[in-house]
Amino acid sequence: MEAVRRVRKPRRDSYGCHAYNVVEFKGLAQTVQMRYVAAVKIVVGLITVAAPGYGSAQQPHMEGASSRPPEVSFSSPGILQNLSKAPHTVEVNITAAPARMEMQRGVMTDAFAYNGHIPGPTLELQEGDKVIIHFTNKLPEATTVHWHGLHIPADADGSPFYPIPPGGKHDYVFTIRRGTAGTYWYHPHPDMRSGYQVGKGLYGGIIIRAADDPLPKSITEKLIVLSDNRFLADGSVDFPDIRSPKGIVDEENGREGDVLFVNGEVLPTIKIRRGEVQRWRIVNAAASRVYRLALQGHTFLHVGSDGGLFETPVEEKEVVLANSERVELLVRGSGDSGSVSLLETLPYDRYAPQTRPIEWKVPRPLLRLEYTSDPPMTPVTIPAKLRYIPPLDTTKVKVTHVISLSQGLINGKTMDMKRVDVRAPLAATEIWEIENLVGMDHPFHLHGFQFQVLDRNGVPEPYRRWKDTVNVPKHETVRFVVRYDDFPGLWMFHCHILDHEDHGMMGVLLVK
Repeated sequence: MEAVRRVRKPRRDSYGCHAYNVVEFKGLAQTVQMRYVAAVKIVVGLITVAAPGYGSAQQPHMEGASSRPPEVSFSSPGILQNLSKAPHTVEVNITAAPARMEMQRGVMTDAFAYNGHIPGPTLELQEGDKVIIHFTNKLPEATTVHWHGLHIPADADGSPFYPIPPGGKHDYVFTIRRGTAGTYWYHPHPDMRSGYQVGKGLYGGIIIRAADDPLPKSITEKLIVLSDNRFLADGSVDFPDIRSPKGIVDEENGREGDVLFVNGEVLPTIKIRRGEVQRWRIVNAAASRVYRLALQGHTFLHVGSDGGLFETPVEEKEVVLANSERVELLVRGSGDSGSVSLLETLPYDRYAPQTRPIEWKVPRPLLRLEYTSDPPMTPVTIPAKLRYIPPLDTTKVKVTHVISLSQGLINGKTMDMKRVDVRAPLAATEIWEIENLVGMDHPFHLHGFQFQVLDRNGVPEPYRRWKDTVNVPKHETVRFVVRYDDFPGLWMFHCHILDHEDHGMMGVLLVK
């Protein structure tokens, strides 16, 4: 199903919201109800699902005599094969192409995929590596590959300024800077088509490792890529006409899906032993959904975010993960053998009141954590100090940029590829003040340069960390400091709700 190309001519009222009448809102209320495609049922701790299987081109699952579908085992995405024999060099092939695959049990869907898989295979790197990516676009439309969060030259960033036409090829070449070990991801970023292409299946994880990682090497590691999607009865991905009630809600809220995926599966099971510690690298690849993560009967040891490890671990009962953000969590096996805990996304109100989904308050299960009967492990010791993060010097700041977010607009304007919105000199340190003027959250992403959040609504950030995306809740203000230490050129900044980005909630930074 081909999506209608969106035109940046929104009709808005004096509050920055779309203009609707009362009759339209009555219709909208009926269309925003979330329908569970995967029927989840808990019976004496045994959880079964009706829709696993989203990820690679495959044959439909064959059901056995039992009416209960088999348990879905957790698996991390595959790793891109390194073609290079040279030291400190990673050379890989990535192809974006149409694929027909089983995204729901027993139903085939026309999708887009990187190297035939959803999520795409993981790009695994070491700090200091030279990276060569041979990219081929076999899609019927132009695309790019954006290496989300990486500090690399502007012409390698995969922004809308560098589209790759259908049938085109391009080599992305860059070097991974030391000190940036962490969890990142890649996805398309063509002008006005990011939401469509990500919704069709184009996204994958990136792991950058440090030679001196302070966490014990014996810790089991899991890459967890969260996403959601929505389907029509025939199995096709649901992209409603933008003039329909559902399309209007998608434009306002950002498109959310009612099927929640973990690495392309519905409710997979991770096995753990009592006493074991696992390192979960979690990517929110959803176009709009914010995940409020909680694990039944457990707390997290939060050790990292967008730009890698914290200075010290932080104990958390739950973690809010806006779309495009990443976290690193240590999960400690404190349960009993045979017990099961659910990783859930709890209710989080990011929405404008007039288009808030009816079932937004319903917790949703994401995966099962099942304790094995193996003998308990001796827990590893987690360092109290993980690394040092040098603070950016705010005494050298000469300019503060005030960025106002409203519905579909940045500083009252929609995106113009020919306009420069913010100018900054190379090697400058500056403060950005992001103010959200409307009644829904906007996650703000700056390409190319990681930053440090200073305060939220005037309250200092409790600990220092590197970020590339920060969620700005409704009617709140966030300030961050950033240094443009190298890589001059044109860079994007935008709301990372992909419908908002595609409709023009994006601007251009020129570093010169």
